[in-house]
Order: sequence, then C-alpha cells, then structure tokens
Amino acid sequence: MRGIFDEAFSAFLKRERLLIESGVNERTLCSRLAMILETEAHKAGLEEYFADPDYNRKQGGRVKTIIGADAREIVINADLILHSRGNIVARDNLIAIEMKKSTRPEREKEKDRERLTAMTKSTYDNIWSADGITHPEHVCGYELGVFIDLDISALAVIVEYYIDGICSDRRRVAF
Repeated sequence: MRGIFDEAFSAFLKRERLLIESGVNERTLCSRLAMILETEAHKAGLEEYFADPDYNRKQGGRVKTIIGADAREIVINADLILHSRGNIVARDNLIAIEMKKSTRPEREKEKDRERLTAMTKSTYDNIWSADGITHPEHVCGYELGVFIDLDISALAVIVEYYIDGICSDRRRVAF
C-alpha cells in the first residue's frame, strides 16, 4: 500500500503544487489527491477500490466510528480513504489519510493521529476486529494510515505512516 500511496502522493505534489501553494483547504486538496490515488490503485490491479474524501458511512448507512485511546466511541470522518465501500469484506479498508496544514493547532493534529492509530489496528482488545469474514462494529483494519502535515511556507510536507496502530515511519518531502 505504501508504494501505491507514495506514487500517488509524488504525482499529487507535482501536479497540484500551485493549488497547494494557494492555501486552499484540506478538503480541496484531498479531493485532488483522491483522483490520483484511485488511478494508482487501479494501475496496481485494485480496480474494485475507490478513493473517497470525507467518507463517513459504513454498511447499512450507519456512521463510521472508532474506539479512541480512552475507550470511548468516536464518530469519524476521515479526510480520504481507499476502500471497497464494503464490497470486499476480506480486504475492505486499504488506506486512511488525514491531512492538516502546519498552521493548525497541535491538538487537531493529535486527534488525526489518534484516528489513524485506531483505524490501522486489526483489533481492539479482542472486542472488535477486522477478521475478513464480517464487517467490524468499529472501523479498523486499514492496511496503511498516512498523516500529512503541509508546511506551505517551507514548501515541504511531513508524512507519517501508520501500520498496525503505530507510527512506523516519518519523512519530510520538499515540493
């Protein structure tokens, strides 16, 4: 999944540099990244997957939720996800992306990181899980989580990668 994301993100930074520099909001940027991410996923053979910004529904039209670090239920609306829209139970959730500008308050960034931590876990205290057979009660099982911290004034981004509920890598990319 990281290869698919990295290819898409590299193309996004090149193609949308002027848009990024203009200071538009994260939703606009995520919608542009979604188009490129979906194309890269399809090129990699994942034709049944979709990149959806601000997606907040799960099966039966219910709102997506996670269990936060303090064991309370949190309604989520990820900035961008790559998923099968529930059609491939065994491998529904592939990539979850949260994006913030560097000027946003640190508490907002920490909430995004907490969501990615929860969304990339395969289970939560063995109470709910992404077992590949049934859809989990709470969102989990994303193969990759990505936190993007845009520093427009420095023309750089910090990218953090989340796997199995932990931040596994962090890199700085100039654009």
